[in-house]
Amino acid sequence: MRGLPGLPPAAWGYVGTVVASAAFVLSTGSYDDVRRSTLVVLAALFLICDSAPALLNLERARVSLSFSASLASVVLLGPDGAALVGACAIAAFQRVALIKRVYNAAQFVLCGYIAGTVYELLSPHAHWRPAVDLELLPFLGALVAYVACNLMMVGGILLLSRQATVRALIDEIRRLTPGLLGYGSFGLLIAGVYQAIGMFAPVLVLLPLFVARWAFAQTRDQQRAHEATLAALCQAVETKDYYTRGHSERVSRGAVMIAEEIGMSPARLEAIRFAGMLHDVGKLGVPTKVLQKDGPLSEAEFAAIQLHPMRGLEIVQEIGFLDEALKGIMYHHEKLNGRGYPMGLAGDEIPEFARIIGVADAFDAMTSTRSYRPARSVEEGVAELCKCSGTDFDPQMVEAFLRALEKTPWDPPKPVVVPEGEHVQTTRQDHDDPSAPLKVMGEKPW
Repeated sequence: MRGLPGLPPAAWGYVGTVVASAAFVLSTGSYDDVRRSTLVVLAALFLICDSAPALLNLERARVSLSFSASLASVVLLGPDGAALVGACAIAAFQRVALIKRVYNAAQFVLCGYIAGTVYELLSPHAHWRPAVDLELLPFLGALVAYVACNLMMVGGILLLSRQATVRALIDEIRRLTPGLLGYGSFGLLIAGVYQAIGMFAPVLVLLPLFVARWAFAQTRDQQRAHEATLAALCQAVETKDYYTRGHSERVSRGAVMIAEEIGMSPARLEAIRFAGMLHDVGKLGVPTKVLQKDGPLSEAEFAAIQLHPMRGLEIVQEIGFLDEALKGIMYHHEKLNGRGYPMGLAGDEIPEFARIIGVADAFDAMTSTRSYRPARSVEEGVAELCKCSGTDFDPQMVEAFLRALEKTPWDPPKPVVVPEGEHVQTTRQDHDDPSAPLKVMGEKPW
């Protein structure tokens, strides 16, 4: 325990409870019906798989391939045998602190035992048999129980050690669950092949298992390449104005907050995140002198501003993974009353993504420092959103954003400090700020 001096007392209590529970399960188990040869083979497979964890699309997220061996032991060895296989985690090849090894082993013991019990309850057999016929429904029940148990114990220690918030944990669980279920389902394959050909089954199963690991790694690398592409585009946009640095990332975060509040699916949440990041990419097609003009815009200059959403669509429309995000980029400056641009859409004609981004975009613009004014407070930004709700913005999206702010307070960017002696490009007017409309020669402010 001295290896983790910063762990709060509640977290240590949690660790102790999990380890003690696992020890109780192991000490009270009945192993008379556990076939020793099967136990040895699955234990070896468990350790081999655990030595090569799979990477997912989350930072620092790892999925142990030993999930598969554990689920196979549930089918082939029963609850007590599965608990024994899980205990092998204490001898894992990975270099981790002893207390972490013990806790990980305890997790695997409890997950295996609980999943085995669920399998036994759902199976029509009255008692456990080493070579039980495979049934899909009991295995699916065991798989769900195993994954739920694992996520609960990992989440518990993260919350108690203050390494994650409830909201962040729920989001990560939602994104991790498919990968865990996918790897765990290989346990059914291992069990089926083992019953057919015996102890050489793991050799045949390891190949597809590691192919699956490679496929997950490829997906993760592709995701990281996507992120790098989007980050490069955002950086290119923000070089046009020193004061807008970080704006795209914050709009993306605000859009996701709204989308989560209205119950958007995980796939669409990812798309709205991309849309928020790239909503202003069309500025690359607007002359810098127009963006930085000090004073009213001519009609031609204002037209160039109005066309920047279309320019953005032209730039990114060939990026296949953006999908619905393209609508958010194209229409995020449309207004509910039809006085927006570039198409003058009104009401429900405006895509949902665009209505979400419009709220997040305006709020961040108002609460960020600009060259011509200091940042407004969060309260002032909220008041302006409420004022423009029903005319500029969709009231449902504004209300969703306000509810999200109550759960996750907005962290405005720090005041911009221009390096001494450095000349920076700045925008004199902000088309995103509803409280300071653009000035156009001979027309009312937009």
